[in-house]
Order: sequence, then C-alpha cells, then structure tokens
Amino acid sequence: MQTIYEVQQEILRLKKEHDVCILAHSYQSPDILEIADITGDSFLLSKMAAEQNTHRLLMCGVRFMAETAKLLSPQKHIYEANPTAGCPMAEQFSPEEILAEKAKHPDCAVVAYVNTSAALKAISDVCVTSSSAVEIVKKLPQHDILFIPDCNLGAYVQANCPEKQFHLLKGGCPHHSSITVEEAQAAKLAHPDALLLVHPECKKEISAMADYVGATSGILQYAKQSAAKEFIIGTEISITAQLALACPEKRFYPIANRLMCPDMRATTVSDIARVLREIGNGSAQELLLPDALMTSARHCLDEMLRLGG
Repeated sequence: MQTIYEVQQEILRLKKEHDVCILAHSYQSPDILEIADITGDSFLLSKMAAEQNTHRLLMCGVRFMAETAKLLSPQKHIYEANPTAGCPMAEQFSPEEILAEKAKHPDCAVVAYVNTSAALKAISDVCVTSSSAVEIVKKLPQHDILFIPDCNLGAYVQANCPEKQFHLLKGGCPHHSSITVEEAQAAKLAHPDALLLVHPECKKEISAMADYVGATSGILQYAKQSAAKEFIIGTEISITAQLALACPEKRFYPIANRLMCPDMRATTVSDIARVLREIGNGSAQELLLPDALMTSARHCLDEMLRLGG
C-alpha cells in the first residue's frame, strides 16, 4: 500500500511525463494542493489554464469547473479527477426552468453565476464570478436582471446595484446558505477581537454582520494582507486550515466546524494518480461537450471577460 507521499511523488512524475497541468480548487485537501500546478477559485483556474502551453488539463474540483475549463480551452484535452463530484447549486435548475422564468421578464438579462452547468451558461447573456458580479451587472444596458442560481449572491449584488430590478430564484449553495445568525453571533462572542470574513453565497443576514464579504480568493488575500491578528472565516473549512498554514502568526477560526463540502472532498490523490495512469495508457475518459453547446455557452463567458476582465 502506497503512502500519500509516495502517491504524490508518482503524480509529480506522471504529470511531467504526460504533459498534464493539474488544476485544484482552493477547497481541495492540502495533499492535493501540494501537487497542483494552479490553485484558486473556479474561474481563475480555467482562465489561467487557458494560458498554459500544455494540451492536457486535469481538474480537481467539480463538474462545472471542468466544463468551464473546456469552454475556455476548447482545443485542449480536459479530464476530471473524480467525475462523480458535482455541485448541487450548479445543477439546481434546468434550462427549461430558466427559460420559463425569462419568459416572465422578456426584457431582462440572464446573469449566470459561474457556478452553473454549461447548459445553463448556454441560455444566459453573461456569466459572473462572485468578485466581478457587481461590476458587470452595473455595466449591463438592461434594467431587469434575472440572476441565477444563487439568491444570496444575487441579493448581495442587488444591494450594490440599487438602480437595477432583480428577479431571484430560490437557489444557492446548501453549505454557505446553511450558516445561521446564531452561529455567526456565537463565533463573534467567542472571538471578540476577530474580524468576520464571509463568502457572498451566505445569507444577507450573515453578510451584514461581516467585516469583509468576498470570494474565496478575496478572503485569502484580505486575511493575509490585513494588520489584524484574528479572523473568523465564513466559508468552507479548508480555507481556515490553509490560512493557518500560510499565516502562522495569526489566528483563524471557522464560523462553523461542520462547513465542509463533500463534493469538493470527493477527490483524492489516488484519483489523480489513477487518471494520470489512464492518460498514459490511453484509457482516460476525456470531458467532451457538443459543439453547439460549446458555442452558446462560450458566449456568456466572452461577455464576462469583455465587461469584467
């Protein structure tokens, strides 16, 4: 039986041998982040991967992230470390449901959070990340905005774009939205000198209590650069652990110890090694999307890049 270190060494050898760039979302476990070539938020991973010379990308994350990588790098071969890892938020609504909502507001712009399937991106006008959503929505010519799928992120954007009329659905991240006011209050009471940093996928009541609201990358950057010494982290618990390692002189506390995404934790280093072996022997299953879907879904990503960089 191989140790984790031995599996990591095999991965480092195989990815170099087969010219594979490993992408790992920030919520992945430390043993995966250690062997990744690019780490970060979902869209950042795909955007940076598109700039790499390698023609093979291995995504350690969830399905919509691999799809986004394929949309931005259609000429590259995309593989999923664990094809069973999905995102409940990305798969909450069908294209038919969203088109039915759009029919109620025919003049609206459909704004899709990047945490959506390629099928939903294909029927949207523009895509946004949690960090670019406000900037992009403000630039849209449409007054009415159908924001999908996360009503909490939508409410956050709405509060920062009062000139727009928002139409929100009851969707969102089941983990971020599960954080309660009582949990936030208890964390602040236990750590009165700590700043509260939360993800905008949290309920607006939680965001209202925060010292900083931002994407995962924003939370990481804010905590590292802040002069403060204590922080309560209102997102996936792995970020608390990462910050503790990166800033040993500071203290980090999870807003709730139960805040763990099982889909993000589904991938293991053994999965990565297995896919790399399969790439080597030609049996790896590549992520493929229909050409028509690729063309339609790519449009809203191009609009995001045009409006928000």
